[in-house]
Parts: sequence; C-alpha cells; structure tokens
Amino acid sequence: MSDQTFTSVPHQVVRWSIDTGAFFADFRARYEAAVPVLDTKRMERLRADRADWDTVLRAAVENAPHGFMRFWSADVGGTMQLAGDAGDCSAYLMGNHTIAERMYRHDPAVMLYAPLRAAIHRDELGITRFSIDQPSTRFASFDTPEITAVGEELDRKVIHLLQVLDVPVPDTLFAGPVSQ
Repeated sequence: MSDQTFTSVPHQVVRWSIDTGAFFADFRARYEAAVPVLDTKRMERLRADRADWDTVLRAAVENAPHGFMRFWSADVGGTMQLAGDAGDCSAYLMGNHTIAERMYRHDPAVMLYAPLRAAIHRDELGITRFSIDQPSTRFASFDTPEITAVGEELDRKVIHLLQVLDVPVPDTLFAGPVSQ
C-alpha cells in the first residue's frame, strides 16, 4: 500500500467533564430545552425546495436558539440498567450543520467529529456531569487554520451553552484551546 492511500494522524483530545450543580433529571430537561431537536421535516422541505444557503442559515438560527441542535439522543442509563448497572446517562449528538459546513468545505472528513458527542451522566459520587470532548482538540487534528478556528469557536459556544444552563464554568475552560 502506498503512502497516497493511507494516512495516520495521532492527536491529543481533551475531555471536559463538568459538575452541573444540578440533579440529573433537572439538568437533562434544561439541556434538552436549550438544545432542541433538529427540525427534520423542515430540513427535508429545504432540501426538496433546493433552498438557498441564506434560507438554511435562517432556519438553523430559528432551530438552535443557543447555537446547537440535537441530531440524536439515547437514554443509555436506562438500557444499561437492564444489565444491572446503576446510574443515569443520556448521550447526544449536538451541533449545527451551518457551522459544520464552514469546516466541511476545507475537508469533509471533519464529519468524524461533527456533530459533537456529549453525555449527561451521574458519576460514581452521584454528581451530575456534562461531558464532551473539547471541540478544538478534535478539529485541530486536521491541521487547517480555518478548521481549527471553527473548533475554537465551538469551544466558546459550548462554554456559552453551559452558562445559559447555569452551570458554574471553571476558569480553566476560558484558557483557550490546548495545543497539540
């Protein structure tokens, strides 16, 4: 196999796991209200109508009042409890296709990490946490300044979402992206 058909890109990823300061069910409900489900019917209509990008941008702003929408979710804890495991956990794919497009145009492989994976879960001490890989540490691996900049913007958007959800955001999150 030639080097042209295969690349390997090792990269460091930072996981944020933040104490929400809330009960699991309460925080999950607030998160799901702040990050609404993608309006798939509207997206299908936009595709069928071959809508212009400005119309898609407006629809995304309406669908994602805090910058993100949910593309998928699962009650992982409920499933794992069937095996006798304790704990609550909900997993999500959250993002915004109009933000992802600003990276996609440079390298479609960014879709490995967009939408973002997130989890709301209770840890071994019963603390409700919001966990997510720091976006900039995922997207910096593409070594493209435009993609890296959007990853850093996503860091700020996740921090803003946490503030909207009244999560005490640690000062270290404001320190900026972790260099590779």
